[in-house]
Amino acid sequence: MSILIRPASPADAQALLAIYAPYVAQTAITFEYDVPAAAEFTARIAATLEKYPYLAAEQDGVPVGYAYAGAFHERAAYDWSVETSIYVEQHQKRKGIGRLLHNALEQELQRRHFLNMNACIACPAEEPDPYLTRDSIRFHEALGYRMVGKFHQCGYKFGRWYHMVWMEKQIGSHDGAPLPILRQ
Repeated sequence: MSILIRPASPADAQALLAIYAPYVAQTAITFEYDVPAAAEFTARIAATLEKYPYLAAEQDGVPVGYAYAGAFHERAAYDWSVETSIYVEQHQKRKGIGRLLHNALEQELQRRHFLNMNACIACPAEEPDPYLTRDSIRFHEALGYRMVGKFHQCGYKFGRWYHMVWMEKQIGSHDGAPLPILRQ
């Protein structure tokens, strides 16, 4: 399996939306209820690319996953922290694509002088759950994230309540004043 990680663009929206749509419709991994329209998804990619990296994983020229960073919080003091998201085509999971995407995203964030990666992850309130596992939590732990917080029963989807956890990974030095963020 040869996977190419490359910058995504708004032109990738339809292919990336095809990866995302089953997560919306069939899982509690995202708390979005409705699959966004192609135009909305295209606009999301374009808006992200104004300040943050957005990457696509391709196998034989076909997107099989994507990862991006976004604002952790809008206040200027948070500029060196990002919230990350990774989605892999459901039939391509457990093949290392998520790790490849994460590693490339982390390297790009470091190159741009970001210091903290944060992941907001849905967590089942009860197990087993037909719509959600703890796989994303375990994935992030394996990548060096640590648990920093848990919100109880804060998301409601598919007629049940879900917890949300925050995990963080520091990817740069916090000694002294940080370097300015590079936008590209």
